[in-house]
Amino acid sequence: MTDEKLDERVNRAVDNFMAGYGCCQSVVAAFSDLYGLDETMAKRIAAGFGGGVGRLRMMCGAVTGIVMLVGLDCGQIEGSDREGKSACYKVVQDLLAKSKEENGSLICAEILGIKGYEKAASSYVASARTAEYYKTRPCAAKVESAARIFANYLKTKRL
Repeated sequence: MTDEKLDERVNRAVDNFMAGYGCCQSVVAAFSDLYGLDETMAKRIAAGFGGGVGRLRMMCGAVTGIVMLVGLDCGQIEGSDREGKSACYKVVQDLLAKSKEENGSLICAEILGIKGYEKAASSYVASARTAEYYKTRPCAAKVESAARIFANYLKTKRL
């Protein structure tokens, strides 16, 4: 896959987010076809991870998308395959370290500047996607960052 095609996937992830999909859905759906997973099913599987997992403001949904994609890319399929599991964990840790370096945190509440768990997880109701929402939230940039980190991982795999 060319660099241009991978860049298109990064843009698709951002477009997904701007169309109202959650951070995790946006990232996973942009790459899902590479693993034989159709976009609708990818969005369903990733749906509950938005808002830092069910809007609890824990691990950032975009970051969770990276984890899901790494599992699709190199996750072990035999329960007894400790080497495969370890190799997958290494990729996850490496990519999440890049995300933390770029974004300052892996935690949704911290990225959004929300103090205190109770305040961060005060509601399950999804925020309305208004012009003000997009203006005040860094989420589109975090989706772009996560998608780019995964795209760069794919680029290095083919070298």
